[in-house]
Amino acid sequence: MAIMVEWIISDGIVAYDEAIAWMEARVEAIRRGEAAEAVWLLEHPPLYTAGTSARPSDLTDPGRFAVHQTRRGGQYTYHGPGQRIAYVMLDLETRGRDVRRFVASLEDWVIATLAEFNVTGERRAGRVGVWVRRPDKPPLPDGTPREDKIAAIGVRLRRWVSSHGIAINLDPDLGHYDGIVPCGIQGHGVTSLVDLGLPVTMAELDLALKACFARVIGE
Repeated sequence: MAIMVEWIISDGIVAYDEAIAWMEARVEAIRRGEAAEAVWLLEHPPLYTAGTSARPSDLTDPGRFAVHQTRRGGQYTYHGPGQRIAYVMLDLETRGRDVRRFVASLEDWVIATLAEFNVTGERRAGRVGVWVRRPDKPPLPDGTPREDKIAAIGVRLRRWVSSHGIAINLDPDLGHYDGIVPCGIQGHGVTSLVDLGLPVTMAELDLALKACFARVIGE
């Protein structure tokens, strides 16, 4: 019988280093066959993380928050209260050794979750994460329609077990993104469910994440 994915929800703010240490230990236990796959839902205090492709010039306000070097893919991103982080520890040895399909499934998971709140999330070539159109905002100087990022995706694989995952903006302080160039992308902005006029609670978002995970990725 297949082992079900364990869901862990932390109600308080979890320190970044503490979370990474726990996640790395769980990944090793999964790899050894000593623990079930897991999805951990949590929030961090305000901080910036630098992925393996981060450019120093994209950290525009170095003294604003603590900066954590991380081994996930991607560039700079922000984490903080009001943002739901889902650390995804899955065994791709049993789910199929296809990294692109795995990342696409995480994007599909976010898009399906946003759809539960009547928000249309979309992929964009060359722009990591999930985006929403903002016809209510002026276009960019070159006439390109404005789009805002609502979710970030960054993963790491160690011997085919994943770590890190996704971050969806429920109601973080969007001004905290001003200290970085999020994911190295300039021009477009960031948004959240509350910024879009949706008074969603964290509990409601968690329920949608869990239901859509089962449907899109599978327990």
